[in-house]
Amino acid sequence: MTGRDQIALRGLRAYGRHGVYQHERRDGQEFVVDAVLTVDTRPAAAGDDLSRTVDYGAVAARLAAVVTGDPVQLIETLAERLAQECLSERVVQEVEITVHKPHAPVSCPLDDVTVTISRRRP
Repeated sequence: MTGRDQIALRGLRAYGRHGVYQHERRDGQEFVVDAVLTVDTRPAAAGDDLSRTVDYGAVAARLAAVVTGDPVQLIETLAERLAQECLSERVVQEVEITVHKPHAPVSCPLDDVTVTISRRRP
């Protein structure tokens, strides 16, 4: 039986140029990402060994690079790219990604627009 332990990165902020509208791609905006990684932490804890768990600093840098990288129209697509980046870590069994777009161009006042997806290793 594998562990259902979680390592969470919350509130990762990065500037990206994602969106359907031309001004979003031209001007860009801040995106906020939450990533919850399901990892069996027992092997790392038993040996106090970083190589047997997730280096969350390295993962955070890679997620920020995805956000600041090639633009996409939909935050659904961005969320999928972020999930796949997390799953490239050999110890990550499952991931939940939430992409926040607090400055989404909508005509009504609101605090945030989010897309949350869950993916697991096949």
